[in-house]
Amino acid sequence: MKSYSRSFKALWTGEMVSEFGGAAGGIVNGLLLYELTGSKEWMGALWLVYFLPSLVLQGISAPFLNHVIKEKVLRNIQLIRMGAYLLPLIGSLLHSHAGTILGLAILQCCLGLLQPIYASLSFSLLPEICKKEELAEANGLLDGTIRLMSFLAPGVTSLLLLISPVPLIYALSSFLFLVSYYALSRIPPLEQKRAAVWTKRFWWSEMKQGYQNFFQYPYLLRLTLLSSSVQFAVGAAMVLSVPLIRSELNGERWEYAVFSGAFPIGYALGTVLIKRIPKSPWTMYFGLVTGGISFLLLFVVTSIPGAWMCELFGGMVFPLFNAQSAANFQKEAPRERLAQLSAVRLLFMRATMPLGILFASSAFLHLSIRQTFGVIGTVIVLPGLFFLIKESGRIHSLNKQKGLS
Repeated sequence: MKSYSRSFKALWTGEMVSEFGGAAGGIVNGLLLYELTGSKEWMGALWLVYFLPSLVLQGISAPFLNHVIKEKVLRNIQLIRMGAYLLPLIGSLLHSHAGTILGLAILQCCLGLLQPIYASLSFSLLPEICKKEELAEANGLLDGTIRLMSFLAPGVTSLLLLISPVPLIYALSSFLFLVSYYALSRIPPLEQKRAAVWTKRFWWSEMKQGYQNFFQYPYLLRLTLLSSSVQFAVGAAMVLSVPLIRSELNGERWEYAVFSGAFPIGYALGTVLIKRIPKSPWTMYFGLVTGGISFLLLFVVTSIPGAWMCELFGGMVFPLFNAQSAANFQKEAPRERLAQLSAVRLLFMRATMPLGILFASSAFLHLSIRQTFGVIGTVIVLPGLFFLIKESGRIHSLNKQKGLS
């Protein structure tokens, strides 16, 4: 961390604290709602309230993101999140079930609307606060930290619930977002933007230009589609993981808990690994292929320790692709359009996750759990293998030319 700029350290701290607060709050959201309603339909509705507005705003927000001061908007988003997490707490303190449920719905809607904006701006801010040669490691460090917090938060929250009531977790989450706000405040002003005059015509023109620009860069489109294939597999795995351990392998609850924690632990190890290997297109595609193989291995695994090792292995190799892919996108995209293009990139990636969920949960295809793991692994491995072989051929040709010269 010593080599990174003060601005990156502030962003990293803000991301780490807010991710922990968000993960802790996310756990008690479902728990509190189920205690109040006892209904799985309400649980599904709660996630729809989060997910649908998020996708809609992701699709239409791209024009705005080139015309904002990124660090200022990031701080304001954390303040809004801080206030939103207090709403269920207020409803609970008033002993109003309807007020608590309404607070949960507003909270989820706010989180769904703000998350794509925050993620796009944070992604596009990184090239402004890091050197080009640091981008792959910086992306890996941020991604690994987020995944590690998503692993640690459930355990810590479970311990807190033993000594405190559910509503107090919201107070903790709200406080952590306030801490994140102060951490992000340490990012000095990077640029001064003149506010655009927003009209319907201007917005529509910017909207079209953003999507047209995106498709004018085949390399950016390729990186996005490959990342989207990973998100498709992740969405499917969300459906398949519990039945794989509990039904296919006859595991216990604690064995599933270990399985679900193996990937983020592996990912944290992978972020360390990426600092020690050369960054190149070849290692990027190698990470994609071997990550896909980790899904294919779940097609044939016969023991729970074997499944744990598959997840650990997948977590270790996927950062080789994810971090370098993100860094290459940030380097290749025009700086003045990066926020807009990153919003389009994120839309593709977020849209494929529910497709993966639908694919894995559909009874129409008549695929077993193992067969579905085989399909999603193949979706990642085949294109990754194509580009890996292509890159190997390019390296071989370059080496041959050097030998002749």
